[in-house]
Amino acid sequence: MVSGGLLLAVVYVFLLRYVPPDATPTPGGFVPGRDDLVRAFVPAAAWAFCGLLAAGLFGGWLLAGRMLAPLTRITRAARAASAGSLSHRIELPGRQDEFRELADSFDAMLGRLERQLAEQQRFAANASHELRTPLAITQTLLEVAESDPDAPRTELLARLREVNARAIRLTEALLALSRADQRVFVPEPVDLSLTAEEAAEALLPLAERRGIALEVAGDAAVAPGSPELLLQLVTNLVQNAIVHNVAGGFVRVSTASADGAATLHVENSGEPVPAEAVATLAEPFRRGAERVRGEHQGVGLGLAIVRSIVRAHDGELRLAARGDGGLDVRVALPLRASALGEESAQQGR
Repeated sequence: MVSGGLLLAVVYVFLLRYVPPDATPTPGGFVPGRDDLVRAFVPAAAWAFCGLLAAGLFGGWLLAGRMLAPLTRITRAARAASAGSLSHRIELPGRQDEFRELADSFDAMLGRLERQLAEQQRFAANASHELRTPLAITQTLLEVAESDPDAPRTELLARLREVNARAIRLTEALLALSRADQRVFVPEPVDLSLTAEEAAEALLPLAERRGIALEVAGDAAVAPGSPELLLQLVTNLVQNAIVHNVAGGFVRVSTASADGAATLHVENSGEPVPAEAVATLAEPFRRGAERVRGEHQGVGLGLAIVRSIVRAHDGELRLAARGDGGLDVRVALPLRASALGEESAQQGR
């Protein structure tokens, strides 16, 4: 309507005002004047404006409805998600436009949230069960000691110390896993080769007691990350390789820097690992005794912590079973910090 009014104003300013107000007689009749033209044109223009208004209102309503229909579906999905229904999906049909892209991104976000929530619920249930076990054992031992005051205390104290140490290890592992998941660290350059040597030096007595040959080699591999978390990553991998091994076996640790990533390779001998079990090794509370016949009973969070630390550094973790027994683990960390890591670093500073 405004555009039409402006167009008529242009016609009047640049055309009609130059026409004489009254009609001009001529030999063949007369030439209509400005007043004649206005009287003839205004009713038709008024009806045209009414039609334009009706068509504009109806067309605007129809177009707005079609344009806002996808937004309405997205709004309903958002309300369903806020009410706790993460399984709902928009699945917007039609061509690949901005609304379709927004709906697909929203569906992908709901999928990730649903998987993370299910994983957290499963993790919480497993953690509750694992923490309840040492507490129940402690209570049973105390009840036995109370019922028999004359029983020797040495064995009881040793057993209580062992159960308490296991509970402490489990609690520390849960805290490390939570810290890795939250990505609460300031990235700084970390040389994986030096980290591997530090972890190997700390675990060398354990390897010697078990008769395992521990070898560390490789070039400098510097990647941005948390020195504490990356040390925990290497320590968990090397300790896992030592514990789930065989007498007279080996653990080889190597580092390299190539293809835009710093890589860590941990290879160990051991008993054969079923191929179908490799995909589950990094799940929480998967103990070594559940996948190899080993004497060690850990808390089942070693490789789960490794996976979370790798994710926190936007890296890649690959697990593979060796043909002649044991495990082959490769970790690749990008040589440049992600945008999330850089933002965390700025907040830390």
